[in-house]
Amino acid sequence: MTDNAETITLDNLFDLCEEAVTATDNLAGTVRMAVADLIVRDGRVDRKLLQAHQHPAHGFAWFTTYVEALRHMLAWGRNLEAEGRYGELEQLILQAASGEYLAQIAGGIPMSQGEILRIAELGVDEDEINAFLALPAVKTLRLGGNTEGVRARIAELVADSVATGAFGDTGLDETMDMIRDQFHRFADEKVIDEAHEWHLKDELIPADVVQQMGDLGVFGLTIPEEYGGFGMGKMAMCVVSEELSRGYIGVGSLGTRSEIAAELILNGGTEEQKQQWLPKIASGEILPTAVFTEPGVGSDLGSLRTRAVKDGDTYKITGNKTWITHAARADVMTLLARTDPDTNNYSGLSMFLAEKPRMNEETDFPAEGMSGGEIEVLGYRGMKEYELGFDEFNVKAENLLGQAEGNGFKQLMTTFESARIQTAARAIGVAQCALELGLTYAQERVQFSRPIYEFPRVFGKLAWMVVEIMIARQLSYHAARQKDQGFRCDLEAGMAKLLGARVAWACADNALQVHGGNGYAQEYTISRVLCDARILNIFEGAAEIQAEVITRRLMESN
Repeated sequence: MTDNAETITLDNLFDLCEEAVTATDNLAGTVRMAVADLIVRDGRVDRKLLQAHQHPAHGFAWFTTYVEALRHMLAWGRNLEAEGRYGELEQLILQAASGEYLAQIAGGIPMSQGEILRIAELGVDEDEINAFLALPAVKTLRLGGNTEGVRARIAELVADSVATGAFGDTGLDETMDMIRDQFHRFADEKVIDEAHEWHLKDELIPADVVQQMGDLGVFGLTIPEEYGGFGMGKMAMCVVSEELSRGYIGVGSLGTRSEIAAELILNGGTEEQKQQWLPKIASGEILPTAVFTEPGVGSDLGSLRTRAVKDGDTYKITGNKTWITHAARADVMTLLARTDPDTNNYSGLSMFLAEKPRMNEETDFPAEGMSGGEIEVLGYRGMKEYELGFDEFNVKAENLLGQAEGNGFKQLMTTFESARIQTAARAIGVAQCALELGLTYAQERVQFSRPIYEFPRVFGKLAWMVVEIMIARQLSYHAARQKDQGFRCDLEAGMAKLLGARVAWACADNALQVHGGNGYAQEYTISRVLCDARILNIFEGAAEIQAEVITRRLMESN
């Protein structure tokens, strides 16, 4: 410890963290005003100014995500202490997390590998920055929080964690822990040993695995009991998605399509549609796919061109869609199309529950008026990606969601929170997989007569993975709890997704580095995990879009 900074102990860590959170909260207010000067006019975010000042605007989202991370890690530690579950590992995780994130706030927050946010670039006065850095709690934590000694002790404490699963107490209650254990075992017994072969052969996840997931209730987890589901909340969805994705992101993502379809129907469907579709989705009898994106459109859904023209008791769908996951094996498409040809924005879009036959031995798409082709991808292969073409493809008029045109985008927006929470959970699972692969390899690989786990640049990477996965996990759990309590949580879900995706990529990249040259060989599982991790920063809102959404919400809420 230097510069008269206080020594960090078990007795003072909570107080130091509390003071640091208060200080970062205060600094966040100053940062917000500085960014608002750049992008807000007449009390509203100006679109052109936002685009012109993307770096500071998006940086504000990252900064506030860090503030929330510090807050929820402190809450996690305090809750564990109150329940008598706060041990040495948890203390060190909290200490390292607080110290490192404060150090990054001081020196630069990585928004991506080549984009660093520095507070001074936002127009914050240098004297205010220096005053923040000089605060005793901030100074103590950033200088002494994430030291090599702390990382070494974390590495020692988690050395046997691949076998025990003890990478720190997650803070879950007994019910959630039981759910975690059940799906942890399923991933270990049915997924992990087979997933890499599915990836290498570019095969669909076997039908019997999908059936077993249905039997376990994965597809009906959050569907109310009255419609054949388990009636559980988003916390359960988080835990299940995390554990399944630890086995393989494709398996963890199978539930996403059912989650999106079920939420669309629950929030926007008629009672008849709920009765017809939800029990079949819950049981896994039918598998949905989401058909939204179009070539050249990406995040700008208001520009969708696929059209739906009513003809008696059917709609005829014409247009092209792309990046459609699991399309060939799906039974129903939640399909977004334009029913009002005179519009060129969100208002003319409608959502359909478009039935289709599954693939057969002759063709992937045996439906009349529908064609498709596979998009070959680096990772995330277990469900496959497709381009689809529609040429007067028939959809029953009764399958217009909610039986009213023009509500499609509004209906879709109701699913964003849950989808992003679930994506954050998938990211945590992928990161956890990378950590376990890296830890196992580092303990088994011997160089210079020692396991490479004994070298600081190796155990340091793995110890930080333990810490940052816990940070992302607590942000995700907070968002899920907010959703379960009926609160608006698009901000919390967005922050969890934004950070979780970066953590997954960093963990996969560092775990491959631990493997050295072997990690670059396709026979090693970490090569797949790296490819799988990369998609998380793109789907369900690319990191840049996600940061913009967060900043807009923060500016609106003050």
